[in-house]
Amino acid sequence: MKINHDIQISDGKLKHFLNINNLPKSIIEDIVNRAEEFHDSSKVIKYSGKVVASLFFEPSTRTKTTFELATKKISSDFINIDIANSSTSKGESIIDMIKTIEAMRCNMFVVRHSVPGTAHFIAESVSSGIAVINAGDGSNEHPTQAMLDMFTIKKHKGSFEDLKISIVGDILHSRVAKSLIFALNTLGAKQINIVGPRKLIPDNYNEFNVQYFEDMSKGISHSDVIIMLRLQKERMHDALISLDSYYDEYGLDQSRMQLAKKDVIVMHPGPINRGVEIESSVADGPNSVILNQVSYGISVRMAIMSILFDNNHHAS
Repeated sequence: MKINHDIQISDGKLKHFLNINNLPKSIIEDIVNRAEEFHDSSKVIKYSGKVVASLFFEPSTRTKTTFELATKKISSDFINIDIANSSTSKGESIIDMIKTIEAMRCNMFVVRHSVPGTAHFIAESVSSGIAVINAGDGSNEHPTQAMLDMFTIKKHKGSFEDLKISIVGDILHSRVAKSLIFALNTLGAKQINIVGPRKLIPDNYNEFNVQYFEDMSKGISHSDVIIMLRLQKERMHDALISLDSYYDEYGLDQSRMQLAKKDVIVMHPGPINRGVEIESSVADGPNSVILNQVSYGISVRMAIMSILFDNNHHAS
């Protein structure tokens, strides 16, 4: 499926939220700033009468739940479509289902699908004034996760310019990694390291302005931020590896933590596989901001949805 990265912006305004690739720095900063306002304020934000439909064709706990909470916090209604028991199981196409829900005066679709570009395809098909958010499309992108990670880094580190950030694990299959790299480069991170076995690194990694390290000790040395990724076993075909040997070489434990800066923050998009990519004492330790990421995800998704509602207001 050919992905149109430019469909999310019209007349300089964000109309859909589909990818970090090609997203201007000003829009990324607007989202982070608005999320900060929501996070630091108990003010009630009212978008009453708006309806958000959740279409998750893949499993989710954190993303789906925080979208539902974020929707309720901005006084909108959340419809959770049970995909397994929906009419798609009877042969209805995704677009026919979208048009049916659209007829119920739905204003926004939050979509997760295993096929890259599905959210973009839906965005091209919905009526004017209706927004689509990509909640993860295969191994392509996961833009809202990247945004909450940017918010987390800013909250704990301030600016990005002097930061050395190491992303460790299955870069090849990770939609989170791709969105992270796009966002970090746009925000001017000083150095982005990708760390992992060669067969879990994209062949074209040179195109992404990153430094690759096969050796984890070198890859996380003096890092300000370490972002651990899980092995995407459900997307692996030729790259299956031993979990025991993976932990020996790439598991983040207390001894490896000593190689990073003392005030390093440890992040993980979840779900965590303890004893595979990270030791429990690190995941639950003083440098970990993993649960903060989940909490920040509510404010960030509130920000994204409110911006989209504002920008689509006159078209609806």
